[in-house]
Amino acid sequence: MRLDKFISQQLGISRAISGREIRANRVTIDDEVVRDASFKLHPDHQVAFDGNPLVQQHGPRYFMLNKPQGYVCSTEDPDHPTVLYFLDEPSAHKLHAAGRLDIDTTGLVLMTDDGQWSHRITSPRHHCEKTYYVTLEAPVTDDTGAQFAAGIQLHSEKDLTKPAKLEVVTPTEVRLTISEGRYHQVKRMFAAVGNRVIELHRERIGDIILDPELGEGEYRQLTEQEIASVGAP
Repeated sequence: MRLDKFISQQLGISRAISGREIRANRVTIDDEVVRDASFKLHPDHQVAFDGNPLVQQHGPRYFMLNKPQGYVCSTEDPDHPTVLYFLDEPSAHKLHAAGRLDIDTTGLVLMTDDGQWSHRITSPRHHCEKTYYVTLEAPVTDDTGAQFAAGIQLHSEKDLTKPAKLEVVTPTEVRLTISEGRYHQVKRMFAAVGNRVIELHRERIGDIILDPELGEGEYRQLTEQEIASVGAP
């Protein structure tokens, strides 16, 4: 992580102010004054501000990211850039997405290195709800909500989808809440009723809602309340 970002997070100040404080010789790393705001911190660096130690976090990490189009949620991909590009964190490669999005889908992605926590989001037995804002090619029909509530037969699958909730915003814009994570599920559900998804944006996972202050490609740490909302194993 960059030094100015670390100081910003630790002191609750803006990046611009943290850079000014660094250039004012108020920050030391391993007892040496560092004036370079872009200095890359390693986990074993000892950082102090005005002689007061600042502790780097080494426990499980939890972030929300506003994913733009064109990025995949894998940690490695030979053909496409991954969401790790946006995470200015030590050992970012150890983080993974708790519930992936397709390359052309935008919105809320949760990144963590806590495998048990992410399992509670992705495991089918936990029925973690996800809400998507969907832009459609054609106006939604009057019976689509009832069809989704009853379950949809997806192509080449045996079981119906679990009941889903549809909220119509405009004739071609809806919110859809599902409690599963089947492959391309939202797109396939609308295809099954004769419509096509033009744009797809995830707004919510469980009780965690995408922060409206985050622009595309921006992220922040989850609050303790957001982390705890995922529940016990």
